[in-house]
Amino acid sequence: MGTDEFRCIRCRRVVSTSVLGTAHRNHCPNCLWSRHLDVSPGDRRSECGSKMEPAAVTVDRGGEWAIIHRCLGCGVLHANRVAGDDSLVVLMALAARPLAAPPVPLEFLPGS
Repeated sequence: MGTDEFRCIRCRRVVSTSVLGTAHRNHCPNCLWSRHLDVSPGDRRSECGSKMEPAAVTVDRGGEWAIIHRCLGCGVLHANRVAGDDSLVVLMALAARPLAAPPVPLEFLPGS
């Protein structure tokens, strides 16, 4: 592996860090998992190093998507820009996850 690559902490895929849509690639485009390496984007100053699960997605006012990662070691949340080669299927499944498990049973909704 070259210096512009890393191996995914979850699915073990070799990931290129030089891809359209991100300056500081830190997550796998296949499974969207990351590793807690940064305090601020790109600084590689975190001492944690634990796995970071993709917990949610968010969309800013300009329409740009970001993945919310939750560290399994220390619990910190980080928002990471979606990269040009991220799996659309996995992104859409992540975005739809709250709809598949609503906070109350659907029969309690009005009109049900």
